[in-house]
Amino acid sequence: MRRDVFQAIADPTRRQIINMIAQRSLHLNSVAEKFKMSRPAISKHIKIGLISIRQDGRHRYCEAKLEKLNEVSDWVEQYRKFWTQKLDALETYLEELQTAQKKQTKTKKHVTRKRKR
Repeated sequence: MRRDVFQAIADPTRRQIINMIAQRSLHLNSVAEKFKMSRPAISKHIKIGLISIRQDGRHRYCEAKLEKLNEVSDWVEQYRKFWTQKLDALETYLEELQTAQKKQTKTKKHVTRKRKR
């Protein structure tokens, strides 16, 4: 099965692990201590992506590879642009309606004044 950055951030536990490791490199046992699951389960979460394991003597340290998050950022950006354009168009349309309504109201007042005279 192909694993990608979206799968890596889909799970709340993995997001928590990434948040912890983004701050600083942590020993694998230090990460496992923070969760109510086994160390092998934590290792499986880590292997999905965004985290590398660096061997230093007998110890294994987890380090975040956050540059992969650019893929998520790029994907989200296309939808941000799409919705920004749609909302800008809606704003323009509503302003045009409001302007037309004001003109119509002014015209009605002007006609009403002429009739009263």
